[in-house]
Amino acid sequence: MSEESKTASPPNALPAGAIEIEGPQSQGRDLVPQPAEAHLPVLRERPSPRKRWLPIALALALLGAAGGGAYYWWQELRAQLPAGIVFGNGRLEADEINIDTKYAARIAELMVDEGDAVKAGQVVARMDTRDLQASLKRSQATERQARRAVDEANANVTQQKAQVLLAHQEYDRATYTVQKGVQTQELLDQRKQQLDSANAALAAAEQHVTELEHALEAATHEVELYTVEIDDDTLIAPRDGRIQYRVANVGEVLPAGGHVFAMLDVSYVYMDVYLPTLQAGKVKFGADARIVLDAYPDHPIPAKVSFVASQAQFTPKTVETQSERDKLMFRIRVRIDPDRLKSHADAVRSGLPGTAYILTDAATQWPPSLQAPGAQ
Repeated sequence: MSEESKTASPPNALPAGAIEIEGPQSQGRDLVPQPAEAHLPVLRERPSPRKRWLPIALALALLGAAGGGAYYWWQELRAQLPAGIVFGNGRLEADEINIDTKYAARIAELMVDEGDAVKAGQVVARMDTRDLQASLKRSQATERQARRAVDEANANVTQQKAQVLLAHQEYDRATYTVQKGVQTQELLDQRKQQLDSANAALAAAEQHVTELEHALEAATHEVELYTVEIDDDTLIAPRDGRIQYRVANVGEVLPAGGHVFAMLDVSYVYMDVYLPTLQAGKVKFGADARIVLDAYPDHPIPAKVSFVASQAQFTPKTVETQSERDKLMFRIRVRIDPDRLKSHADAVRSGLPGTAYILTDAATQWPPSLQAPGAQ
């Protein structure tokens, strides 16, 4: 045997730098090169594109199923409605009232905040009126001074009337004595001059009283003006409602007409819907209606039609054919009864989506799902 055959490796021997791995599926030995370094970084396996898109696909499938269910429910409800009922989608709205300043001033105090329910006449904010208070005191002092001047002038008039009475008596006596020949005509002329002078002084005194009374009236009006300005700087809620936004804060200087609060008038709640020509033409003012909110689908709210637009809201550029006229949409407003709102003011929300159902035929009966006794 040669030397080469003696030194050759056996057929099952492992080469240098390899390790042996045994496994149930391996026939014999698998050769795995041994890493040269013992502390190499471990690489994480990247998720396959299929795994990444799987959650998105599931979410889209769920959305599609929900949309299909909603569409099916809508079609079923539409199929159940009698021929004399039309409907449209909209949002529940309440009239928004801005509580603004009448004069430029600094906010001194805020009594309410966002979300607070307020009553008509309730004070919600006060402006800084120290300058107006000082002006009011000055006007009141001027008014008191004018009143005293009028009193003095009236006293002078009383005095002048006494002088006129005395002059008239002296004139009468002089006339009698002259007729008897006891006094001369010169004395009678003097008494006549004194009487005329007293009458002129009385007329002047009365005129002075009139002028002072006008001055007193002007001072009184000035006091009333400052009082009104101070009262107007006390901001009050004009109607029952709820504070929706607080626009300004304490210490801010606002111009005339500056916004402080925006409130919702909970006594005027409505929903605007848009109906095509064939349906809108059958809607009458005061027609019975129901509002069903998405948040409360089992509680239809009784309402009345309060507005029907006289012009289309969505009009094509040219209206020549019947199909184009069918595209015209008219705005219809249904309003909830204010008396019902008084007992449910805390539940009024602006912006809630829903559906308004309107009777176009008074002989049509509401289906059980839209009966008024179920409204809350």
